[in-house]
Amino acid sequence: MMITVDPERCYGSGDCVYRAPHVFTTVDGFGAVREGREAADDDPKVREAAEGCPSQAISIAGRD
Repeated sequence: MMITVDPERCYGSGDCVYRAPHVFTTVDGFGAVREGREAADDDPKVREAAEGCPSQAISIAGRD
């Protein structure tokens, strides 16, 4: 899976960091993928963060 956060859509709720802090962080108050964590195994916490993102800014490529 390739994980990205669209900085144009993110409004900084921090929900992704709360749900999957091992993958997401904040940069200048907005969600971002931690360096080196862009490619991740099929992690249910990452999927939960993407599905729960209020601005739908998280994309996961390569998921079913």
